[in-house]
Amino acid sequence: MLHRQLKLPLDRSCWLFGPRQVGKTTLVRAQLPPESLSIDLLNQEVALRYAREPSRFGSEAHRASTSGVSTVFVDEVQKVPELLDEVQRLMAETRLRFILSGSSARKLRRGAANLLAGRAVVRRLHPLTQMEIGEEADLERLLRFGSLPPIVTSHDEMAKDLLNAYAQTYLREEIQAEALVRNLGGFARFLDVAASQSGEILNVSSVARDAALATRTVQGYYQILEDTLLGFRLEAWRQSPRARMVAHPRFYLFDTGVTNALCHRLGVRLEPALYGRLFEQWVILETIRMLDYAQEEARAFYWRTNTGAETDLLIEKHGRLRVAIEIKSSPRVSSADLRGLSSFSQAHPDVPTIVVSTAPREYQIGDVPVLPYRQFLHRLPEWLEA
Repeated sequence: MLHRQLKLPLDRSCWLFGPRQVGKTTLVRAQLPPESLSIDLLNQEVALRYAREPSRFGSEAHRASTSGVSTVFVDEVQKVPELLDEVQRLMAETRLRFILSGSSARKLRRGAANLLAGRAVVRRLHPLTQMEIGEEADLERLLRFGSLPPIVTSHDEMAKDLLNAYAQTYLREEIQAEALVRNLGGFARFLDVAASQSGEILNVSSVARDAALATRTVQGYYQILEDTLLGFRLEAWRQSPRARMVAHPRFYLFDTGVTNALCHRLGVRLEPALYGRLFEQWVILETIRMLDYAQEEARAFYWRTNTGAETDLLIEKHGRLRVAIEIKSSPRVSSADLRGLSSFSQAHPDVPTIVVSTAPREYQIGDVPVLPYRQFLHRLPEWLEA
């Protein structure tokens, strides 16, 4: 059993969001008290029964509360969002605690579902972090196959099969089955282009041209990826929040293995350029996951000037930049590799700067520390508290 960093609140109801196969159901069941009721809406028969008669769910849960049940777990609640009105009523009438999991917030947000008006806290579960896997985690395997729990615990050939199935069956067919898109062929072309450009500055017009789709359609498809928790935007940092709104973000898929599966490169050798891109994506994903699990009021950005100078990752907390990070996949980094970080330091001399690399041990380039990636992840809380 892999140890997960996320702990669900024991004394109040919560939403638990995360993409499919990150282990939401396993996590919840490991933390459920013995006196609990579980409802699996992935079971088509169960989902149809409650969709026809949502009040039936309310009656059954109310009865369970009188017989000693303390917690109700509803898995994939977005399948029958009508149940949320019953959940709110039960919260008012009983002492039941609810855990509501979902792999898509789209139906809940777009369908005017009852989001319980702050009565439940929100938690997110991600693929496994390096710390959850342990020191034996193999970096190249993480870059190639990612860190979905079924992948981490499988041998390489099985991992390829599972990832290909994830890319083909879930990302393409199930998204269409949930009526999120009508043009499956167009969405499949979009996925291919979006995956190949994961980590690049988002240019919707260029993606639309490559996928032979309308720009507005591509904008909607990117929103689907965000709503189904399959990708996120890394915004460009600007001092003014208004200026941030007009800057182009970078877009990342949520897992390196899924990215590679969509790009049909699970079996290819990781050449230096590809290795570098995947390492950057993985470090950013690890950072986002750690910030999320720590419940820190911190956000991640990247930095770029009009002349093209870049810094890969910035961490901001309470309106102040805490650290600027350059990500390099090489174990040996030279001062020539730090031009973007140097430009950032000139503009923001009070912000600490570091390099994250594959180096076996820490060293310095001038005043800039070069950290092994494991050491960076271990020390990340230090910069948040500085």
